[in-house]
Amino acid sequence: MDLHLTSGPQMISAEVVTGRGTTLSLAQQHSGASDVVVKTPFNQVSCCGPVSWTSRCHSRLPSLSESTCSRLLYILLHVGASAICCLLLSRTVVERVWGKAHGIQMPSVLCAHLFGSSDCPVLSGSGAVYRVCAGTATFHLLQAVLLVRLHSPTSPRAQLHNSFWSLKLLFLLGLCAVAFCIPDEHLFPAWHYIGICGGFIFILLQLVLITAFAHSWNKNWQTGAAQDCNWFLGVLLATLGFYSIAGVGAVLLFHHYTHPDGCLLNKMLLSLHLCFCGLLSLLSIAPCIRLKHPNSGLLQASVISCYIMYLTFSALSSRPPDTITFQGQNRTLCLPGQNKPEPQTPATSAAVLSAGIMYTCVLFACNEASYLAELFGPLWIIKVYNYEFQKPSLCFCCPKTVEPEDGQSSRARPADQETSPAAQVQSQHLSYSYSAFHFTFFLASLYVMVTLTNWFSYEGAELEKTFTKGSWATFWVKVASCWACVLLYLGLLLAPLC
Repeated sequence: MDLHLTSGPQMISAEVVTGRGTTLSLAQQHSGASDVVVKTPFNQVSCCGPVSWTSRCHSRLPSLSESTCSRLLYILLHVGASAICCLLLSRTVVERVWGKAHGIQMPSVLCAHLFGSSDCPVLSGSGAVYRVCAGTATFHLLQAVLLVRLHSPTSPRAQLHNSFWSLKLLFLLGLCAVAFCIPDEHLFPAWHYIGICGGFIFILLQLVLITAFAHSWNKNWQTGAAQDCNWFLGVLLATLGFYSIAGVGAVLLFHHYTHPDGCLLNKMLLSLHLCFCGLLSLLSIAPCIRLKHPNSGLLQASVISCYIMYLTFSALSSRPPDTITFQGQNRTLCLPGQNKPEPQTPATSAAVLSAGIMYTCVLFACNEASYLAELFGPLWIIKVYNYEFQKPSLCFCCPKTVEPEDGQSSRARPADQETSPAAQVQSQHLSYSYSAFHFTFFLASLYVMVTLTNWFSYEGAELEKTFTKGSWATFWVKVASCWACVLLYLGLLLAPLC
């Protein structure tokens, strides 16, 4: 069987040999006429990640996509800015590199020239994090505004996203430098509340994406399970796997974050969240729910249960420890490594794990939101739940076609249907929304800023305490986000009944 795909003005033909149990298909991605990849199962899974893992920014590879490379570079910029924030927030790094326990001060001559006094902003700590994130957030917000309603990669405005990297880097550094020249009394009052609001919006966006991810996965694989027992086996194994992860996580949380002599709040919270997981699982298979919501099932409930356990872990690791007096000794409880009589140093493994999962969720949200915004339009938050899959696929989070805005039906073109180069160029569109991509990174910058600086209690924030000792403000924000996830998924189940 010969399949012909177009790549710009040049026709590319590929011969695919199909045998028993093996099927390879060729498809064209949405990122322009130059993106041609082989859709093996690995490729299908890779499209669900933050970047296309099969793409490499190398001119010799035919799967090179300018938009994909741009997305990768923006991700590296964001990771670099977040790493700089962590270094400036770390008291250990500041003391060892600069030898100053009270932070890095701006040179007195420059300070007197800029502010007319010797009261200079501190170039480390929470103030430095606020200023770096102010620069990155402004950088992405300006690009989001300039790229609104852009739908063609050939538009001159698209070059603002894909080109001028040296100028954009200098512009980003300039924004951060300007932010460091703003006195604390002018920066903190307004920017603090902007960061809080942006962080909460980003949390809600993450919750919508994780529920949409679980919903789409369950709906797509349930479509295959009704046709083939292999897909049913996949649904069963995935469901058991996620429930196993959630169960093991709950056991580990009870072991490390509770103690017979204290930690009553942790015990109550863990028990409550386990009850939430059981309730959502029962509702997912309830006959009245299945009648109105036939695509509901235990697979999506298992994914949500895993996410609830992660949010619980994140909350418990972000709260201050309990201290009790036992046999004349002060004992610190409710944190890993602190439940022993002898003095212990805070464990960093939980902090590294929590920070790693948090940043993975950030990158997933930034990229998936921009993809869905381009595919479904401004109302993607609602339309993504109503999308109907025609056939099962490993790439369940990457729908191919949707109904256009004018209500006319849109059908996917078969892979082996030939198209002229002129028509191919006319049908070019973005693989993801550039404007939504930058706006989501704007929210992500604010979320990282308030997360590193303990949300409401940013005074005296240190990296060594952010993910080990934490604060009550961060704890209750994480708990509230967990409850919001439960309510969102509960509304998704009960909405068809209304």
